[in-house]
Amino acid sequence: MASRSRAVSSGFTKAPTFSVTTASQLHDAIDRLLPRLRGDPSLAPAARALAAAATASLPPSTVLSNRLLHLLSSHPATLPDALALFSSIAAPDICSHNTLISALSRSPRHLPSARELFDRMPQRDHFAWSALVSGYARHGQPEAALALYRRMQEEPGNDGADNEFTASSALAAAAAARCGRAGRELHCHVVRRGIDAAGGDAVLWSALADMYAKCGRVDDARRVFDRMPVRDAVSWTAMVERYFDGGRGGEGFRLFLHMLRTRGVRPNEFTYAGVLRACAEFAVESFGRQVHGRMAKSGTGDSCFAESALLRMYSKCGDMGSAVRVFEAMAKPDLVSWTAVISGYAQNGQPEEALRYFDMFLRSGIKPDHVTFVGVLSACAHAGLVDKGLEIFHSIKEQYCIEHTADHYACVIDLLSRSGQFERAEKMIGNMAVKPNKFLWASLLGGCRIHKNVGLARRAAEALFEIEPENPATYVTLANIYASVGLFDEVEDVRRIMESKGITKMPASSWIEVGRRVHVFLVGDKSHPKADEIYALLKKLYVKMVEEGYVADIEFVLHDVEDEQKEQDIGYHSERLAVAFGIIATPEGSPIKVFKNLRICGDCHAAIKLISQIVQRDIIVRDSNRFHHFKDGICSCRDYCLKEQDIGYHSERLAVAFGIIASPEGSPIKVFKNLRICGDCHTAIKLISQIVQRDIIVRDSNRFHHFKDGICSSRDYW
Repeated sequence: MASRSRAVSSGFTKAPTFSVTTASQLHDAIDRLLPRLRGDPSLAPAARALAAAATASLPPSTVLSNRLLHLLSSHPATLPDALALFSSIAAPDICSHNTLISALSRSPRHLPSARELFDRMPQRDHFAWSALVSGYARHGQPEAALALYRRMQEEPGNDGADNEFTASSALAAAAAARCGRAGRELHCHVVRRGIDAAGGDAVLWSALADMYAKCGRVDDARRVFDRMPVRDAVSWTAMVERYFDGGRGGEGFRLFLHMLRTRGVRPNEFTYAGVLRACAEFAVESFGRQVHGRMAKSGTGDSCFAESALLRMYSKCGDMGSAVRVFEAMAKPDLVSWTAVISGYAQNGQPEEALRYFDMFLRSGIKPDHVTFVGVLSACAHAGLVDKGLEIFHSIKEQYCIEHTADHYACVIDLLSRSGQFERAEKMIGNMAVKPNKFLWASLLGGCRIHKNVGLARRAAEALFEIEPENPATYVTLANIYASVGLFDEVEDVRRIMESKGITKMPASSWIEVGRRVHVFLVGDKSHPKADEIYALLKKLYVKMVEEGYVADIEFVLHDVEDEQKEQDIGYHSERLAVAFGIIATPEGSPIKVFKNLRICGDCHAAIKLISQIVQRDIIVRDSNRFHHFKDGICSCRDYCLKEQDIGYHSERLAVAFGIIASPEGSPIKVFKNLRICGDCHTAIKLISQIVQRDIIVRDSNRFHHFKDGICSSRDYW
């Protein structure tokens, strides 16, 4: 019998060796190996060698076998060895069963085996019940978890098992099932049993509050929180997060301020990170800056976790300058920080910077993960860098050995569909190794909206209807695509379907923070105290915009109404009202930041470009998709979100260009079009007439347009 296990290299410079001539030495060896094996499967051979040496050199003992069982069951790589060891134990006790049930219940694949072993147990304690109940809850079977807990209550002899541990597991199951009624019954049971008595288990109190919050009853969660006998930083942080998760940001921020005033409790890095995430979500940058100052004073800002949250907050509020300053001040940026700055630049319409930081990141020696590639692929999609995006996509698997995820495919489909390469997009979807997700189909639908691809739009919409049938955005986008090509009967069909299903369109709204107060606007909104000033300013700006060549592109108002009404509708979209208020209410020269819950429309995009030039202000608009930084009449997205390259090659422009080439210099150019000239082409041809010093005449389906020296005979009234 060998008294020493063989050295096992397993790729390590120094293989662990174990002396197991006594039980004490075995316990010591397990204590040394166990924490390392949990995080490193390459140590599995060492664990097997130790178990073999112990079995060969020590007399059989259930206690020692249980220790080896604990070791071998700590990682999936050695779980088969644990099962083999369990079957060799002559008289496995309750600890043997519990150890293996706990290990098996960690994986959904092994849950049936855990249940089979559980049912064979001659006697069960609270650990066995709790392990299996929590296993069911954790792996998407909350109903089975609740049924098992009820069985525990009904079977005789389980009084000792009905304690705070099993109750916490059952509450987690009720939370996972989003079953408020079952959770309420559990709460009553806990009170009747006295399990929640003063000074009770903190985990149980947290499980109670968490259950109510996840079942949509945040006020009940707050009542549980207020009754907690002991509230530490963890419980405060959890309650603040519950408000944020429930969309009740104001109450979450107020509770955070209450926490700061409470003696004996100090926010930790997780508290600050949660509050900063909410600042980004609710676009309250001023409060985020105050939190930043508080972190700096308390020293919490030195945490890489909190710094990454701070970086994301600034980038999602459109302030990449501050975000980069935070990043550059980090002693040693980690993977999360690098990913945040790359994604921040991508979302803020600065793809060149995103790619530059991605190259710097690769040189840093840190290995990228799948999230990093989502950020850089998003940058390529926003900039229309098809070849670069495909190159990076293929490198994910070929160079970095990372499997493509559905999100990677979604980014590439977004890239291809925006650029009108629908055949390549369809081919990629057909060859995908993973199932397409809702983001992929939404990206495809968005590309179809830009290029008016009705057939493929139907396919994408049908896939989205199966995945999330209650999402109004899919119905609205499909209806808009139909309307853009004049299929108003199909638009009515979509509206009827929405009405029959009780689905309502989310109203567009925009908001701006001024003086620590958030001002919200809806389309045509006149409820604001400064409404008269806002509308008066918009009228003045409209006159100046027309002088600069602006023509309202009524295609973006897709209702079947008269053109004059469409122009009135589009002129008072919520983002324009918010921008106008920002001009009035903020100091001259300061940037204006506006946030919108839906995508900015193409005409508002064109209008705000001109407004930024007229008022000489930087205007930042964050819509549901990305940031638009407007400055001196130019947007950071380079109009790619509107597919400018397609507008640039409309038929009338091609005909005008050919006329310039093929007709004598100085002679007038006459072009005829079977449809109406679009607003962007009208503006472009005015400028072309001035640049080439030629008279250009365009007859569309409605009228003649005589362009000369940058002016059109229609005076842009059309």
